[in-house]
Amino acid sequence: MQQDIQKHFYNIGVSYKKADAKTRGKFSLSKENQIALLEAAKEQSFEGVFILSTCNRTEISGFAEHPYQLIQLLCHFSEGTVEEFADISNVYKDQEAISQLFRIGTGLESQILGDYEIVGQLRQSFKMAKIHKTTNAYIERLLNCIMQASKKVKNETKLSSGTTSVSYAAVQYIIENLPDFNSKNILVFGLGKMGKHTCKNLAEYTQNKSVCLINRTEEKAADFVKEHPSIRKSEIEHLSLEIAKADVLIVSTGADKPTVIQEHISKDKTLLILDLSMPENVAKDVSDLKGVTLVNVDELSKITDETLAVRQQEIPTAEAIIETHKKEFNDWLNHRRFTPAIAALKKSLEIIKKDEINFQKKKISNFDEDQAEILTSRFIQKITTQFVKHLKEEDTSVSQSLQVIQKVFQP
Repeated sequence: MQQDIQKHFYNIGVSYKKADAKTRGKFSLSKENQIALLEAAKEQSFEGVFILSTCNRTEISGFAEHPYQLIQLLCHFSEGTVEEFADISNVYKDQEAISQLFRIGTGLESQILGDYEIVGQLRQSFKMAKIHKTTNAYIERLLNCIMQASKKVKNETKLSSGTTSVSYAAVQYIIENLPDFNSKNILVFGLGKMGKHTCKNLAEYTQNKSVCLINRTEEKAADFVKEHPSIRKSEIEHLSLEIAKADVLIVSTGADKPTVIQEHISKDKTLLILDLSMPENVAKDVSDLKGVTLVNVDELSKITDETLAVRQQEIPTAEAIIETHKKEFNDWLNHRRFTPAIAALKKSLEIIKKDEINFQKKKISNFDEDQAEILTSRFIQKITTQFVKHLKEEDTSVSQSLQVIQKVFQP
């Protein structure tokens, strides 16, 4: 469908790059508000609108005469104000907006470089927009090209490989340093965000069925264990008893002082302790105990730093893949934009050619119709080529050019 002459494709929003978590929270959109925003966009005749709302960013992409129209939508359905938005926002137009979405979809704009979770979120965003009928062929083709680029980056580079979270690094440390890790007793103490991720990573990357969980708020632990029946729950009063049974203790209690001290650990106990808390929640003198190996966040972070260094080196390869798929999209876009205008011009010129040849046939004796056909066809080809060059110039309006053709060549 031909876009309105005055409309441009925009990507507007806030992200972790300029806005802290509290400010991002003001602009975040609940699922209900995303639906309400899409419905409002449809009523106001916006085209190709979709929303990407995650903990790290909230962005709206779509066609508008001015980005302010999309900004107003965002501020109306979130708790953020236009004034706040102005200080911490990103506004991208046309090719910049396309590039931004390609970079988001391939993990280049993720807070953790190469984080692949964003791909699923982008796919869900498009799905929601399609359900509420705010997509168009432009958006569908663009998202398809982004997904192709994302898949290629995932498969052909190391941008998403290795360990980037401390909770994942902890599980990898166990796998790499403990023989028979699947048969070891693992105790997770603390069920904050880090503890949850650790339990999930243990379930995903090991076959260990001897994981026990202790949390100070027992209700949270009970709810978590319902969702993960392979994990056993114990009570905080039994902490020392459970540590005595464990081969590995993972501490992620998030307290402001040590929650595991020497008294919790029996003498001559062989135990690997991974302290994921910041500040450290395992007392420093615990490492003095014979048989205890204590690994803290700093040591685990070295694993993630090495991964990020590898990922940084993959950026040029990922960007080259993006350029290939971006060109593919722009080729499609140009063909789609130019086809009606070129077809209209050719049709008009062909009518003129036919009329002129018929006129000359009657007027000139021994008129060489074949020669005239060849000559005029070459003229039409050259004129059309020049017209395509004109259309490809950045400031050219295709719809205006089409109107000119109709006025100039109308019968």
